Amino acid sequence: MKFYKEHYDVIIMGAGLAGLSAALQLQARGITDILILEKHNLPGGLATSYVRNGIEIEATLHEMMSIGSKEDRLKVGTFFDEMGIDIDWLKVPEAYRFIEKTKKIDITLHSGFETMSNEIDAQYPGWGDKVYDFMNLCNRVYNSMNILSVTPMSKPEMLKKHPDFVKTVGYSAKQVMETYKFPQDIVDILTPYWIYVGNPMSSLPFTIYAFLMADYFRGGSYVCRNFSHEMSMKLQAKVEENGAQIEFRQEVEKILVRNKKVYGVRTKRGDEIFSDYVISAAYPNKVYTQMIEPLSEVPAGAIKMVNARKLSVCPVSVMMVLDGTPEELGIRDYNVFSGDTMDTDKIWENYHTLGPYGYLTSICLNLANPDCTPEGYTQFSITALPLVDPFLDVKETEYHALKRRLASEMIANYEETTGVNIHDHIVEIEVETPVTVAHYVGAWKGSIYGYSHSLDDHAVARLQMKEEDHFIEGLEFAGAHGISGNGMGPAVTNGRAAAKGVLDSRKEQKEDYRLVSGYMKLADMLNRRKGADK
Repeated sequence: MKFYKEHYDVIIMGAGLAGLSAALQLQARGITDILILEKHNLPGGLATSYVRNGIEIEATLHEMMSIGSKEDRLKVGTFFDEMGIDIDWLKVPEAYRFIEKTKKIDITLHSGFETMSNEIDAQYPGWGDKVYDFMNLCNRVYNSMNILSVTPMSKPEMLKKHPDFVKTVGYSAKQVMETYKFPQDIVDILTPYWIYVGNPMSSLPFTIYAFLMADYFRGGSYVCRNFSHEMSMKLQAKVEENGAQIEFRQEVEKILVRNKKVYGVRTKRGDEIFSDYVISAAYPNKVYTQMIEPLSEVPAGAIKMVNARKLSVCPVSVMMVLDGTPEELGIRDYNVFSGDTMDTDKIWENYHTLGPYGYLTSICLNLANPDCTPEGYTQFSITALPLVDPFLDVKETEYHALKRRLASEMIANYEETTGVNIHDHIVEIEVETPVTVAHYVGAWKGSIYGYSHSLDDHAVARLQMKEEDHFIEGLEFAGAHGISGNGMGPAVTNGRAAAKGVLDSRKEQKEDYRLVSGYMKLADMLNRRKGADK
């Protein structure tokens, strides 16, 4: 018996959240002849955890977007529910605490537009109503994006039904915020999430910023009780239950293409497996420059596209287990954003270096998930999100010293900002950089957030250019590098979008077949009639 079948409808490269979500979406529409090839021995990609000294540690997930409460499910939460993926979601206690040391701003915001507006009003009287209006604008743009991403509309219809989306789509987050004439302190307080999409407020599209703000504040954020790997394992189980074949430790080396159309893949061990469609978790940068066989099948436009797109931010995280509970250590916040300035252009400039980094986010997982460590311990992380560029020139002999320096600087920064001593309580520590991600996950240059969203290149523009950017028939992409961009929630959305690409293509092929078949039947009927006339 052969390890693989002769042919599959769809081959999915990668059993991360995007690939598994693509499989579920396909299965929900009746396509079950699916092969998933994963180069690691476990599913999930970045949605994973690791164990140190008997303690399981969350590797990446700070908070999950697009889940929502049971009463107001958002799109990822709805998808999981519909697919029968039962995750034990835990709501994080606050959106964030924000500390700007230079101005001595210190405020904690919770989810709910009215709640957070009132919290700002309490410190800046008279501005709450305007903040509330601003958040509702973000929410209307958020709703429009969710509709327009799946429902094509003419420009007049779009303007009539989605006026706020149309009016703001060409402007930066900074430009739209300026129309509200907020004091700079309030602008700073409303800014922290900018970093997750990899562009300063001056060049970050308001559309993307609005989506983030509405998603995080509308229903709050969530973590999995059993870490992000709970999603991976439950998605895998459901996909296999639905009939897909998943093979681990099977790395795809080449995507086989003939006449600009996919016809299969070749694994690193030499298996050639044939299919009508391939969904790739590998970045287009790698696929179009190294993986298409033969490379002559790669159009010039594909190379031009990947050269034009800029990678988003990458993680530098110090992940620790501390001896003592959060209460004993004096840690009272789940999520803290802090810095000397909230001038995002200056922070962005700093993030093009190897540090020290001034803008940090810290997470105390126990305050959302009290059982994430054995009793008497705390799981804590500090993260900066720089660009990958400066890490590309780091020599191997310098790398470990660099990690130690960055960790020491980030810990000292947090301690100075909050007055909490964590250094003397560290029992386990790991330092993650873009190099770590590239090594363990294989993400292109260690990027976990796909391509940055700028005014020239963002989700809305990519959606409009989807057909032009589709260079090889039967090849779809699913991961952080997809249209929706970064994060675990968007990875699920990107997987579903890749599945939709396959489904739409199959529908077109069936329509073409019916059309050709109809013409052939008509021609045959006419020929028979001519023969009868003779």
